[in-house]
Amino acid sequence: MKIGAHALPSAVFVAPMAGITDRPFRRLARRYGAGLATSEMVSARPELRATRKSLLRLDHAGEPQPVSVQIAGADPAMLADAARYNVERGAQIIDINMGCPAKKVCNVAAGSALLSDESLLGRIVEAVVAAVDVPVTVKLRTGPSPERRNAVRIARIVAAAGARMLAIHGRTRACMFEGQAEYETIAEVKSRSGIPVIANGDIATPQDAKRVLELTGADGIMIGRAAQGRPWLFRQITHYLATGELLSAPGPREMGKVLVEHLDGLYDLYGDEQGTRVARKHIGWTVRELPGGEGLRNRVNGMAVAQAQRAAVNDYFERLAA
Repeated sequence: MKIGAHALPSAVFVAPMAGITDRPFRRLARRYGAGLATSEMVSARPELRATRKSLLRLDHAGEPQPVSVQIAGADPAMLADAARYNVERGAQIIDINMGCPAKKVCNVAAGSALLSDESLLGRIVEAVVAAVDVPVTVKLRTGPSPERRNAVRIARIVAAAGARMLAIHGRTRACMFEGQAEYETIAEVKSRSGIPVIANGDIATPQDAKRVLELTGADGIMIGRAAQGRPWLFRQITHYLATGELLSAPGPREMGKVLVEHLDGLYDLYGDEQGTRVARKHIGWTVRELPGGEGLRNRVNGMAVAQAQRAAVNDYFERLAA
């Protein structure tokens, strides 16, 4: 599929996740077949641009194109300025966060809080589209609450304002991540919006991906939590959608090699001290269902030296492979 002038290698995308989809994660996901991997959300507030967190989130060194950056905020002029700022620094797609349900985001009227103000939401998209000459996309939920699902109206508004693609999580703001995702709203949005629609929510296997595409008629799918510790999931899904054949998970040697590559990327991006802390969750996700995984997780959680953490992971997978 295409977003503007960008031809994407697949229609299986990575959901932007704060604290997770940093540069090392995105690079691995793209290598395993993800068609697009958008950055963690960055605030539109100009006073935060020079913070360490923002600078790390906007580090795209060695990242495959197109580079997609997600911005968050509630002021149209500020978001437009943030879009220009990021395009000047290499962003080739700007994504607007209208889906995050976190309290600290919604408390400043950003993220999924915008779903309750359709007029403001439309002005934001118009302002961002007018500010940059790259495609603008939007990530949203189905509405503020199950009683107020308004994604069909919002889809029309953002399409009319110039958005080139919508990604929709099949839950409302009030639902957070509880209960089952529903796809009827996504299907209705797809039938009425006139722009590409990407379905998101509760897609954990290749079979899930095919089922959701059939239920919604969506142009693609977006994977979030299911890819944590499993970047090869994108390869499994794209292969299954293309051939109907299920690929097995990688063996211990490949899995260990991928995890060590991920760890090296984290140490390089964050430095040893922060890198080892960030790495703990990725190690835990990778080994959560493997023999002795809990023991490894407990060991690495107490490590603050990158070399020791890396060696522990290497040794674990060598023993597992043997």
